[in-house]
Amino acid sequence: MADEHVTIEAPSVHDLVHLAYMPIVQLHEPKQTLPADAAQHLITKMREIIGYLHSDHIYKGEVLRMLYSIFLLDLENAQQRAIVHRQTPQRVEEIFIGFTRLLPHHFAEHHDIPFYADQLHISPVYLSRVVRQVTGRTVVDYINQMLLMEASFLLQTSPMSITQIAGQLHFADTPSFSKFFLRMKGVSPKEYRKGQ
Repeated sequence: MADEHVTIEAPSVHDLVHLAYMPIVQLHEPKQTLPADAAQHLITKMREIIGYLHSDHIYKGEVLRMLYSIFLLDLENAQQRAIVHRQTPQRVEEIFIGFTRLLPHHFAEHHDIPFYADQLHISPVYLSRVVRQVTGRTVVDYINQMLLMEASFLLQTSPMSITQIAGQLHFADTPSFSKFFLRMKGVSPKEYRKGQ
């Protein structure tokens, strides 16, 4: 519907791009839920733009550029209003970001909340509360998801045995790893590897 150059050159697009990159703590909810009136307003604007696309108006290009600019400004306004109501305290955001930075480096060796809390100089209870407040998920959910992704990757691409993978991911033993994988993936590590 819109010319790429018009979009890139529109001043409001720079603000929209900035808004699209919300703080990392809001990435668990990538969609934007607009109030019904704002959504209806944007739908009306889109229909107006579509109407001009199919018209033989002699100033069609200019009108479309103006309508598109208005649409972008209205969209930015709606986003700004929605974000204001979802602000996360800076300290909470810093703790969550700190946790997400630690996780990729330590998830294989440390499956316990106290390790991450200690690294962030806070209590395990507070870390759990922050992660749940920000994402609605638990610290264990995040650790388990990382373990599952790594285990799946190793089962697909590595010649390592299931016992070796269990050891690399610091499970107590192979049965513990198999039980974890079956619970998370719905199939045993052996069945998963055969199916790939």
